[in-house]
Amino acid sequence: VHVIIDRSGSMNYGKMSKFDYASMLGAGFAYLALKDNEKFQFATFSDTIELFQPQKSNSHLLSMVDYLNDIKTKGNSKLSKSLAQYRKLINTKSLIILISDFLYDLEDIENGLLAFAGNDLKVIQVLDPSERHLNMTGDVKLEDSENHSLLRTFISPRAKASYERNLEQHIGKIQKACLDLRADFHVLTTDKPIFDSFYEILGS
Repeated sequence: VHVIIDRSGSMNYGKMSKFDYASMLGAGFAYLALKDNEKFQFATFSDTIELFQPQKSNSHLLSMVDYLNDIKTKGNSKLSKSLAQYRKLINTKSLIILISDFLYDLEDIENGLLAFAGNDLKVIQVLDPSERHLNMTGDVKLEDSENHSLLRTFISPRAKASYERNLEQHIGKIQKACLDLRADFHVLTTDKPIFDSFYEILGS
């Protein structure tokens, strides 16, 4: 079992950050792997891939939780490059859990997913509720969470509708890319109870 989580700057968004939610999911899958006496490999990525070495022991799982509590989101994600780098570590057909907000160019996402073709792949997109359904209008100041640049803009009802339409189209294209690879795809928001999310993912 391979659990790979996006730790780029964009994951540090929300009252409960997307990274914290993704980490709870990742720790849950690691626990299930250990419970079934399976090996697991855990990794995070932003501009590079970072490995956390697993062992078959619950104490190691606690060490992983401590690691996740200490880790900081940072940088710009190089999705396809990081996943291609990780692919070199996979020697046999495996279950791969990939968790990210996937707010990247579609080509980068498609190339990244292709690295895991032929494996049992679960792709989990984690978004904040305010990203899925934009809850701001009027004159606003926006900060890029990866490079911290500021943009002052006006969000009209028309712009809000356009944003949500474009996001749903982006999600649909990711879903199609997953279908082409016979991968499971799930979109979760951080306000969804974590056990409900597990039920949805494991039930697919």
